[in-house]
Amino acid sequence: MMEFGLCAVLLIPLYMSMVIMGLDLKRLMQTNQIARDTGHMFARWVDFSQTGNQDLVVRLAAGLQMPRPGGGGVVILSKLMKVGTQQCTDGGLTTAACTNLGKTVVTQRIVIGNKSLNSSKLATPADSIVTSNGTITAANYLKNATAVATNFENILTLGDGELAFVTEAWFNSPVKDFPTLNNRGPVYARSIF
Repeated sequence: MMEFGLCAVLLIPLYMSMVIMGLDLKRLMQTNQIARDTGHMFARWVDFSQTGNQDLVVRLAAGLQMPRPGGGGVVILSKLMKVGTQQCTDGGLTTAACTNLGKTVVTQRIVIGNKSLNSSKLATPADSIVTSNGTITAANYLKNATAVATNFENILTLGDGELAFVTEAWFNSPVKDFPTLNNRGPVYARSIF
């Protein structure tokens, strides 16, 4: 009994940590899969502003407590574009008036799930410039500073006018409320097409 007691003091925390890490690893793999599958559909021009298509993402996230509005998860879809002189001209602006010239900007933003769970690590355009179907008008993404995707060039370099489809997903850790681990945040994954 004494030997078991001495071993249990060391082994029980070790076993608990292994279970917690295993649950987090499973959640990370699920989050990665959702980000990749949703990003793949988004890059193939699936219109996620429609509720039927958003329900596809909710079905992909089955078991992760993410209803379309609210819940324990969020999927953020962003269409990014590098602004060149042609884009400024097409938007009716001179290069002097095109303040986002040479920058990567968000041209579409769709959020599915709990919007208050987390915000994008790349850019958070002001709600006032995002239309009801998630698009951002050329007048806004060519001039509005909140449309700029900060540090995206460190991840992927785009040429003028090129697009990137980015999916970011956060889901609450299954053990976030475990008494000794209450600072655990959501599990995050990103996919770029």
